Amino acid sequence: MKDAKTLERAVIVAETKIQAAGKKTRRYKKKPKPAFDSQKYRGWVQLFWFAVTIWIGLQFYFFVYYYLAGEKGIYLPRPPGVEGFLPISSLISLRSAIETGQLSWVHPAGLALLVIFISASFILRKSFCSFMCPVGTVSESLGAVGRKIFKKRLKLPAFLDYPLRSLKYLLLAFFLYAVFYQMSSADIQTFLNSPYNQVADVKMLLFFTRVSEVTFWVLLVLVVLSVIYEGVWCRYLCPYGALLGFIGLFSPVKIRRNSKTCIDCLKCSKVCPSRINVHKMKAVNSDECFGCMACVDACPVQDTLDMKLPGGRKISPRTYLIAAFMAFLIPILAFKVAGYWDNNITSEEYKEHIENIDSPLYHHNRGQVMTREKLEQLNHEQH
Repeated sequence: MKDAKTLERAVIVAETKIQAAGKKTRRYKKKPKPAFDSQKYRGWVQLFWFAVTIWIGLQFYFFVYYYLAGEKGIYLPRPPGVEGFLPISSLISLRSAIETGQLSWVHPAGLALLVIFISASFILRKSFCSFMCPVGTVSESLGAVGRKIFKKRLKLPAFLDYPLRSLKYLLLAFFLYAVFYQMSSADIQTFLNSPYNQVADVKMLLFFTRVSEVTFWVLLVLVVLSVIYEGVWCRYLCPYGALLGFIGLFSPVKIRRNSKTCIDCLKCSKVCPSRINVHKMKAVNSDECFGCMACVDACPVQDTLDMKLPGGRKISPRTYLIAAFMAFLIPILAFKVAGYWDNNITSEEYKEHIENIDSPLYHHNRGQVMTREKLEQLNHEQH
């Protein structure tokens, strides 16, 4: 948040504009300098979860490549947290749990994390995107680099921005249609227990460690675009963010603006990473809002912009940040203690899977997976 002198100047500038327009100057109570810099501590929370993600990635890398190298090199146990990067498998597990009342043990941590992220979004808006998502953290960092280069936050014109924002919802609709409508109950169980799904995390790792030329250029373009236009992936392409954003619309907490004390300084809208016109809203009901509280921090007037519960009770930035951190940490620990975290795949099975990872058994075609029975039948027909 800006210091007291900067905020005071903002108030003076806003009052000057109001007087120049011939309007009556509004009364205000200048917000005192906060003892708690929520954006600084949000950065620390992001850094914590990013470090956890990096550690999980390193653990998983050594686990997989130990078996790929013929049980040579450094061995580290497989971290269940890697299943957080399997949203489609987790979504299929969710449908299976809803239909059968039973939990899948192939990727239990993936399902647990999906439930945690959805629940947190309902309670605290898109807090996963704001505090925990490693892609979101990288995206914000690239955007900060862009602001230093261009001296401002660049944005696409409205006639491009609005249709492009629909892309992530189209991707989400496609996945929901495929999982909840196109796949039969038998297909769901076949996929969940297939050899491919058992090593979907391994396939994901190899996708990034055996980068094809096409993948390299796509990632490079996304990085460059994220520097030029902050949050390109999150704003236009992330179906996970679309799901959490839609759920966040039903959250009981919202940022609310008191139009009677607002001095129209526009600082709230200028700092919003989602480029929401906060200064025009009584309540921020946008699916793009992920509750970072940057706008609340930037507002120079007391009791003008706050995160509030339906009854009007304020939630301080400190309280919100602590709640957002605990909303992920406590449920993760609870699932671990409850025993629904580690999968039921043995080390011997992983060894066999990884050593034969290039077999057709571990491929899929538009969600259609190969089973051992199908593979044996194909081999028999070929001979």
